[in-house]
Amino acid sequence: MNKVPMTIVGEQRLREELENLKGEARPNVIAAIAEAREHGDLKENAEYHAAREQQGFIEGRIQEIEGKLSNAQVIDVTKLPRTGKVIFGVTVELINLDNDEEVTYRIVGEDEADIKAGLISVTSPIARALIGKEEGDTVLVRTPGGDVEYEISSVEHL
Repeated sequence: MNKVPMTIVGEQRLREELENLKGEARPNVIAAIAEAREHGDLKENAEYHAAREQQGFIEGRIQEIEGKLSNAQVIDVTKLPRTGKVIFGVTVELINLDNDEEVTYRIVGEDEADIKAGLISVTSPIARALIGKEEGDTVLVRTPGGDVEYEISSVEHL
């Protein structure tokens, strides 16, 4: 399977979620199933079925996280040489050439992406257009709303 790029923070968050699922959520749902079984007939026991459904979700999420972590390629951008090029993990400040609006994005793994927090996935159209470019370059980004032209004003290794 292909390696999945991930920042240190992204890996840490997944490990914390996994620890929570295994340490708290899984035991809680097992206890809920046991309690629901004590109520008798399982066919008409809504609590039992809800707990079993929750257990399936938790076990599925545990497997998903373990798979991602086993294929993770954790990249610490602060330890990479500062070349001014846009690479995975950097924070990029862009100027929209149409309206002079400034935006700042950090290029992260798919699981870490949160556009409201300025975190964009490495597979997003804007990140794909930016990767490999340098400070001062002009980049054309094809978006569903139309083409947008940006100038890369800074590339930071934070």
